[in-house]
Amino acid sequence: MKKIFGALVLLCTFVNLFAQNSYPIIPKPASLVTAEGKQIIKKGMSISFSDSSLLPVVNLLQAQIANGALPVKWVPATKRSSAAIHFAIDQNQPREAYKLQIGAKQTMITALSGPGAFYAVQTLLQLLPVTPDVNPSVLASLPQCTIEDKPRFGYRGLMLDVARHFFTVEEVKRYIDLMATYKMNTFHWHLTEDQGWRIEIKKYPLLTQVASIRKESMVGAFKDQKFDKTPYGGFYTQDQIREVVAYAANKFITIVPEIEMPGHSQALLSAYPQFGCNPDKMYEVRTKWGISEDVLCPREETFQFVEDVLTEVMDLFPGTYIHIGGDECPKTQWKESRFCQNLIKQLGLKDEHELQSYFIRRVDKFITSKGRRLIGWDEILEGGLSPNATVMSWRGVKGGMEAAKQQHEVVMSPNSHFYLDYYQGEPKGEPLAIGGFLTLSKCYSFEPELPELTPAEAKYIIGVQANVWTEYISTFSHIEYMTYPRALALAEVGWSPKGTKDFPAFLERVKQHLPVMDSRKINYSKTFLKQ
Repeated sequence: MKKIFGALVLLCTFVNLFAQNSYPIIPKPASLVTAEGKQIIKKGMSISFSDSSLLPVVNLLQAQIANGALPVKWVPATKRSSAAIHFAIDQNQPREAYKLQIGAKQTMITALSGPGAFYAVQTLLQLLPVTPDVNPSVLASLPQCTIEDKPRFGYRGLMLDVARHFFTVEEVKRYIDLMATYKMNTFHWHLTEDQGWRIEIKKYPLLTQVASIRKESMVGAFKDQKFDKTPYGGFYTQDQIREVVAYAANKFITIVPEIEMPGHSQALLSAYPQFGCNPDKMYEVRTKWGISEDVLCPREETFQFVEDVLTEVMDLFPGTYIHIGGDECPKTQWKESRFCQNLIKQLGLKDEHELQSYFIRRVDKFITSKGRRLIGWDEILEGGLSPNATVMSWRGVKGGMEAAKQQHEVVMSPNSHFYLDYYQGEPKGEPLAIGGFLTLSKCYSFEPELPELTPAEAKYIIGVQANVWTEYISTFSHIEYMTYPRALALAEVGWSPKGTKDFPAFLERVKQHLPVMDSRKINYSKTFLKQ
């Protein structure tokens, strides 16, 4: 009997694993149990809900199924609806968790609130057939199964750099739509750079009148040093920013704005040179890619400018995190500046690295006073980490480990695994890229909770993020090509349970999922199919 019972357990385990791998759901759910048969949804059926907080998600699903052919109705929480799909509240679920039960006659979705119900809908939409049923009365068919699911990490992000190349509001919304499809919840919007300032700040109008436009852009490889001799610019008005923030919020995505400082500030200085180390210098928006020596000078008037800018930024973005960059800040001008050298002595600092830490700490104190959290690239560790800072570890994982050991929150975003501007195949067969080499399998292989960290330290790893830098990406079609399918790997690393990675099975699900991506007209790269 024990042997029979053991065999049954193994069989159930095998069936569950087979179900996980054969259903093309991305990211992979925590638990998926299949059943025989399908639920057939026909004309005349409806969608119901028992709590008004779920109505926005219900309406989203209603719009997606057969162009809104299923009417929506409210039913009391004490009554179970006879509708084809029913939404209900489950107070015992974590915030982003959900349960999806597809039976012969009804699909039941339960969640604590909107986010969980929204993610259940994303899963359900991936299970819908891509092509219409031959029977015109059939609106959809769903495979019977039970899915219980929740994310591994609370921060699951994608970054888009709009400073090197600018993208329209509609393109940014499209980027957000695709993120939501794969249960990512944080959009990191890189808004300022040496090569352009992209956000309206009403107190400083020259930031958009001057700093948003460069006289020309590089074309071809950096080594060629060729330019197109064509002015290039663009920025988002504050009304457009609010529009995008609200759009993202409807898909349960928080936007993290990035305003670079003290480095990557040449565009800013082209408009307001008084905040540089040499106020008499004639700055212009940088036309070359790469890092500028022109940085902000830590004078009191500079800090007032920064606080003014961030005040307007925080009014636009209600999320917890405000990203201040903090990366790649050359120290040459600080070393040559009499003011900076005197300030180092006055404050009892060791060197220019500690001066940068002083700069970040001042900004951190201001952001914290407004009830927000500062986040920056891992260079903010140099010279001493600011008390309330969250670290985004991009130069590998070392910075993330150091921050976690110091009990600071960490988002793992190593260039080795999550820089999506890198080549994904042999360069001769790919569009021009910045360099590097990052395959789908390499993205998928990343483990955020490093073995060097104790369990207590690993708790400070709050999530993962992939980044799309746009020096060599000038069209949105190219953005999608570089982002997908590699972002699918990022989505699964951030969502699916630890220890469940299986790249061959993931690859098979991606292949099965391609018709869904085709139906949504995603310009994904097919390079991974040749590797």
